[in-house]
Amino acid sequence: MEGGGTVADKAEFKECLRLTWSQPYILRLVFSAGIGGLLFGYDTGVISGALLFIRDDFISLEKNTTLRETIVSMAVAGAIVGAGLGGWMNDKFGRRPSLIIADILFIAGAAIMAFAPNPAVIIVGRVFVGLGVGMASMTAPLYISEASPARIRGALVSTNGLLITGGQFMAYLINLAFTKVPGTWRWMLGIAGIPALLQLVLMLTLPESPRWLYRQGRKEETAAILRKIYPANEVEQEIESLRKSIDDEILLEGSIGEQGMIGKLKKAFGSKIVRRGLMAGIIVQVAQQFVGINTVMYYSPTIVQLAGFASNDTAMALSLITSGLNAIGSIVSMFFVDRAGRRRLMLLSLVGIVGWLAVLGGTFLGAAHNAPPVSELEMQPFANQMCPEYKPSVHWSCMDCLKAESTCGFCAHQGDTLLPGVCLALSNATRGLCHADHREFYSEGCPNKFGWLALLALGAYIVSYSPGMGTVPWIVNSEIYPLRFRGVCGGIAAVANWVSNLIVTQTFLTLTKALGTSATFFLFCGVSFLALVVVFFTVPETKGLQFEEVEKMLGSKDYKPWKRYRPEAPLKGREIGLAIP
Repeated sequence: MEGGGTVADKAEFKECLRLTWSQPYILRLVFSAGIGGLLFGYDTGVISGALLFIRDDFISLEKNTTLRETIVSMAVAGAIVGAGLGGWMNDKFGRRPSLIIADILFIAGAAIMAFAPNPAVIIVGRVFVGLGVGMASMTAPLYISEASPARIRGALVSTNGLLITGGQFMAYLINLAFTKVPGTWRWMLGIAGIPALLQLVLMLTLPESPRWLYRQGRKEETAAILRKIYPANEVEQEIESLRKSIDDEILLEGSIGEQGMIGKLKKAFGSKIVRRGLMAGIIVQVAQQFVGINTVMYYSPTIVQLAGFASNDTAMALSLITSGLNAIGSIVSMFFVDRAGRRRLMLLSLVGIVGWLAVLGGTFLGAAHNAPPVSELEMQPFANQMCPEYKPSVHWSCMDCLKAESTCGFCAHQGDTLLPGVCLALSNATRGLCHADHREFYSEGCPNKFGWLALLALGAYIVSYSPGMGTVPWIVNSEIYPLRFRGVCGGIAAVANWVSNLIVTQTFLTLTKALGTSATFFLFCGVSFLALVVVFFTVPETKGLQFEEVEKMLGSKDYKPWKRYRPEAPLKGREIGLAIP
């Protein structure tokens, strides 16, 4: 899943660099907690490459797409539970113990996966890792926010989002580094325990969040921590600001009435303002996942193989490009989201997504129709290894070979992969025989002349997605809810995001087998077009609006999300996104 964060301007980043240089303790706090974001990103990226080698080690996974999807998606399922537990533990025990427990879960999961004797045990390890990821995704930004000076908080919280994409990029590099090492996927998955162990050690030397301590009445400890974060002449002022902020928070909690979750939900859904905001917030979170981004992030090397690149090494090297583009897009978004507006950036992003998914679908359709045929003449060196279902009297192409009920693979022509090849029963032995004859062996996609066009479209899709739908839905969710309901509404929208992520992750490979790769991308294209229409008519622009103005906009009688909202006293130069005048 793509993580979100607070948007910071250039001045805030400059102040951040100055203050962290003069107050290195701040950098230590942020780096230690930020490893949680790195772990989040690493887990997202590492499984995409490891899955290729897990599939090669356990031949039963070749045709069992559901089991492969489960290996990937169980971490997402664990993260849903972990996020819920993390929210409760943050309030009950504090931010620091929650991060320490997340690290222990992550280390345990990494160890279980590294020594797993079969796919079932890998799934158990993925659940442990998912629990840790879910807890860390809730706790790391909160800890950073509460331990940061107010004037650079946005910049420091933004680093968590950058560390997520950085973790993804690092995972692809590590995957590539271990392709020739015995144990391949075991190293890829097991090495994730190292940064978790580092964070565990660092967090044991760091204090609790000053805000949580103050709410527990531990004011002396709070003051001691603040003295390390702020210059001496600012400490008393910050303690007073903290006291006032917490008093206001308690007052808001009391204004909701009942303190239980059910009571809060009743109050929230009873408000027209909250219902409208929540509809917009959930729609952008679900759309973020249903445009298919995690099919790329979790299955990128597999998609590259579906495009006609047989080698695991080549697939992972080319997938590194998509991860890099995603990281660059996240940085670009930080500079343009306040200029272009949230709504406009999402709509432009969705237009690009629809277009490039259509190109991807068309490319895979062309590749399927131009797959090289299976030749009986090519069978002679492999007479005892033929696919059981192949009959020389029936014309077969590479696509027919890969769709065979029994598990079969395509051994391409020795000189030119686009010429007729041979269909073999799939095993490590036949794969080895094919390679020994200086041929490429295909088990996911077929050799074709459209592969580079598919990679270009995949890269353009990432470039379209990352600056808009990748980051903006989280920003919208941080701005669109009334303050007193922000926690409960943000939690509902986040759960909608995780559940949507789980649905997409658990169905992608099954869809490619049932519908075909091209039809699957056309399906995502259609869903993305629907998302474009729904976002246009349901999500308002929040750029430049104060929280009070957002509430007035959502509560106005003539509320129309696609129309420009004009506050009673508009600021000079304010501009509200892409809308009908």
